[in-house]
Amino acid sequence: MSGERPEVSYARRPAQNGAIWLRDAYRLVSGARLPWMLLLFLYYLVLGLIDLVPFIGQIAAPILKPVFAVGFLAAAWSQERGGTPEPKQLFQGFRSNLWALIPLGVFLVVGITLAVLGTALVDDGKLLDVLSGKSKFDDALLADGQVQYAMLFAAACALPVMLALWFAPALVVFQDCSAPVALRSSLSAALANWKPIAVYGLLVFFLGGMVPGIATAVIALLVPASLAFTIALVLLLPYLFLFIATLHVSDYVSYRDIFHAGEAQALEAAETGTPAP
Repeated sequence: MSGERPEVSYARRPAQNGAIWLRDAYRLVSGARLPWMLLLFLYYLVLGLIDLVPFIGQIAAPILKPVFAVGFLAAAWSQERGGTPEPKQLFQGFRSNLWALIPLGVFLVVGITLAVLGTALVDDGKLLDVLSGKSKFDDALLADGQVQYAMLFAAACALPVMLALWFAPALVVFQDCSAPVALRSSLSAALANWKPIAVYGLLVFFLGGMVPGIATAVIALLVPASLAFTIALVLLLPYLFLFIATLHVSDYVSYRDIFHAGEAQALEAAETGTPAP
């Protein structure tokens, strides 16, 4: 099949499913912590090495992210069916639908670049000067109202790009969609499921931003300043690795919930021993 379907059917899920995605993703990660940590470490190691390649590395790394995302999707799919995540699965995207995945990476680079360049319309290029190294990022710049609005503007412009990419790699690999169909279907499904995605986003902000921040502040109050950073790093690093792995796996869980709702219910029923609806 060429995957040239005009659209892909999807379900509309309730708001609480945003929390369920993270819960189920963490359950998968916690069921095979070491294999997931090895996969995650390999992923960032490979991206780091690609980024070091002169001239093309900084462009190639983001372009290849959707290709590597397939590795996490494949590992989650395998574990859900009794397997174990394996490092070799990280490169699954290079063996299937590669030429439909590469355009997703190009879309990511172009979309984010345009969002960043657009900040010049709001702050007269102040943020671009920082990003290009022409000026330094300091407290005065951060307090600048124009720069703050520029950051919000960039985030608003980047949001449709990220939503279009959310389910796109899974749609390419699991449903043989072309890149345009995958991007359009992902954006449509994400907008239709804005409530669970909003809950998901708030939880990610809390668990990934506020919890480490509060923990770091508490540690700084309880231990000498010379030891605070080291202790915080030792205590929080395992948490952050598990959290990041959970985010990667949640891409698969949310895709399955929205695009394969019946299959997800059947698998859950089989795991719990309850009859499927």
